[in-house]
Parts: sequence; C-alpha cells; structure tokens
Amino acid sequence: MESTRNIAVILAGGVGTRIGLDTPKQLIKIAGRPIMEHTLALFDDHPLIDEVIVLMARGHLDKVHEIVRKNGFEKVKLVMEGSGTRNDTTQVALNAISEQFDEESNVILHDAVRPLLAPSIINDVVLALETNDAVDVAIPSADTIIEVEPGTGSYPVIKDVPTRANLRRGQTPQAFKLSAIQRAYALANQDPNFEATDDCTVVLRYTPDVPIAVVTGDDSNMKVTEPIDIYIADKLFQLPARNEHAVTEEKLKSALTGKTVAIFGGSYGIGADIAALAADFGATVKTFSRSTTKTHINNREDLVAAREEIVKDTGRVDYVVNTAGVLPLARLEDTSDETIYEATEINYIGPILLAQTFYPELVKTQGSLLLFTSSSYTRGRGNYSLYSSAKAATVNLTQALADEWANEKVRVNCVNPERTGTPMRTRAFGEEDPNSLLESKTVARASLEVLVANKTGHVIDVRREDPLAGYADDVG
Repeated sequence: MESTRNIAVILAGGVGTRIGLDTPKQLIKIAGRPIMEHTLALFDDHPLIDEVIVLMARGHLDKVHEIVRKNGFEKVKLVMEGSGTRNDTTQVALNAISEQFDEESNVILHDAVRPLLAPSIINDVVLALETNDAVDVAIPSADTIIEVEPGTGSYPVIKDVPTRANLRRGQTPQAFKLSAIQRAYALANQDPNFEATDDCTVVLRYTPDVPIAVVTGDDSNMKVTEPIDIYIADKLFQLPARNEHAVTEEKLKSALTGKTVAIFGGSYGIGADIAALAADFGATVKTFSRSTTKTHINNREDLVAAREEIVKDTGRVDYVVNTAGVLPLARLEDTSDETIYEATEINYIGPILLAQTFYPELVKTQGSLLLFTSSSYTRGRGNYSLYSSAKAATVNLTQALADEWANEKVRVNCVNPERTGTPMRTRAFGEEDPNSLLESKTVARASLEVLVANKTGHVIDVRREDPLAGYADDVG
C-alpha cells in the first residue's frame, strides 16, 4: 500500500505593511538569503515532503521562480498567485491539489515568514497525520493571557484570566487530510458571516466532530511580522541548529569522502583538529600555516601557490577553512604600527585574499568557505580593538560573500566558538581551568557540520550547555 502523499503549501500572500517596506516581507533578506528561500529550503530538503506549492503575493511570482531556479528546488511544482484573505489563499491551493491528484493527500500549510521551523516538527506533524485528520502546532504560553471587554472609561477592563496551563500559542505548519479540510471549507463557504484567522479555526467551527491534534512547536519558530522580528530572526540563525536532523557520522563521511579540504592555520588548535577529523571522514586534507609550510595568509602569492599545489595534487578544491589569526592585547594608543598592520592583515585582509584566490575553484565544485569570528564581534572590547573590529568585519564579509556567490552556489559561513582551549588563547591569557573552556575538538566537529551543510551567510555559535558561559572573553 502506497503511503499518503505529503504536500507542503507555503503561504506567502502577505506584504510588508507592518515592517514598513514595499517589498513583501517574505523577500526580505535574513542571514544572507530571502526569508522565502530559507523556508522553501526547509521543505525541499525534508525527506518526508513529496511536493511543494507556493502561494505568492500578486506581482512577485517571478522572484519566487528565480529563487526556485537558482537553488534547484525540485519539489516546488507550482507557484501560484494568492487570493484576497488567508482563507481564500488556502482554498486556491486546495483546489489546485484536488485537480492534480485524485487520491487522498496530506496538506501541510506553513507561513512563508516562519523560516526557522525545525525539521523535527515536520516529522512530528506528518506522524500525527497518520492517526488524525487535523493537526496544529503550538507552544505553551509563558505569559498570563487576559480576556478584556470595554470599560466605562477610556480603558478596557479584564473580563477573565483563563488558566495558563490550558493555553497554547499557535504556530504553523497546520496540517490536514485533504478531504477533511475541504469539507470544513465547503461548510464555511455556506456561512455568510464566515471569518477565520487560520485553517484550524475553520475545522474547529464547521466540523467540530474532527479532533485537532496538537504537536509541540518551538520558540524559535517565530513569525517575521514586526520590524524587530527581522533583527531577532537574524540572531536566531546564529544559534546552533539544535532541532535540525543530526549530522551523523555516515552523513559526514558521505559529504567528505573523495573531497578536498584546504585548511589555513591548520598546524595546531582548531585548524589541526578540523584537519584530523576531516581526514578520518575520508577527505583529502591540505594544511597550510606560517610555521609548517611558510604560507602567510596575508600574502597573495603564498595563497596562489597553495591553490596551485592543491589542484595539481588532487584536481579540485571543495572546502576551504581559515583558522589563521593573531590576538594582540593592548590599549590602542600603546600599539605599534607594526602590530596594527600585522593584526589587520592576518585577521581581515587574509580572509579577503583567501576568498579571492579560491573562488574560481569553489565555483567549479559548488563548494564552501568557512571563516571564524568570536563573540567580540558583537561589541568592541577594551584592549581587543584590533581583534574585535577585524572579527566584526569578518562577519560582514561572510554575509556579503554569501550574497555575491549565491548564484554560483558557493556557500560562505562563519563559526563563532566560545572560549576554546587553543595555543593562541594560552599565549594571550596563560593557563586556565580546562573545565571552563570549550574543547577544540568540539569546535572542529561543529565546523565540519557547518562546512558541508546546505546553508550560506550564517554565523553559527558553538557553545557549551550553559548558554551564558564564555561571554567575558570568547576568543578561540
């Protein structure tokens, strides 16, 4: 018996009115890509999704086609114009599905402006549809919810305070058996006063005999609606992908076997651990550094020579990693010209030259460039002025290159490890309690996962379990 087809419907009919932009909010860029692109990637990549339909705001369908074409989103089969209301737009999609398929289908409706949906939630929704005709996604309310009514004066007054334990905050996706959601809308359309803000409400009001199962969502599955949401979502993309499919040993081996990884600053610390781990997973690894190969990251001739050596030996460059850096600690007025130029050239000019030098080879393999920053990029710190400013520049370089290289499918990301036990850190701060530091091998594993992932323009934090640990001086 064939399994039921899972069809994702991406609802993108809204515009950026509250955000204050003429561009639809789903086309605003976050973490190097339009919001819509992040959302489509989630569903196109998910193994349980068979087909994707997009309902887009009028006048912007060409942009969706461009995103689909650029990324090769093979599951996106139909891009249609949305209708008047959210409910009207849903019905356009339902009618399209009915015309395309005679058999029962699972319809999974998701807001395009929720780009941080965890793949595990899609798993849970599809599983719930095996025994239910309607499924919602919701999270407990951390706030007390009050019900108000008009007061005698200028202010509303509290009418009731529902028990918080019974309250949830609704999210998407909302999912249904096609026949169930069609029956609910058929009855709703007979009601001259029909009005609903979401699709589960339609089922609840017009087919109350159909139970709606509730799957637990996630706080990060936020909806980008207000101006501040853009900033919050961008920051959330920097957090470790704790809800994504685990990158197993098998997946890393599959991604790295037969590939060539070039690591600069690979003689010790994080770079050396990345090199060893990548080799264990089947990659051909080439490491370069000042101490072992006399390769200076801030010298274009050295980088060109490294590139030519790699291509001659292996014929390809799939991944490039830069962990080279220096950490001068001093007040700026006490810093010599020599130190200023050296630190700026190694920490900032070096990554620029590296990107320029290896771009042609990465285009050939549709490869990936990985850079490193530190938490000091978020705010300059006293005695760290050269280091902090270079790390902030590296983050902006990452995001800019991700945008520039997107059409060539070359990915650029940045890892932000918390305080990590490395020789560079020991030289700067002396011996420290090893229990207070992140292990270099942990950062190496996370770096490889980012390196092979289908994401670009991201700044990924690598932290211990304590989310507040390491904010004093996060230097790798």
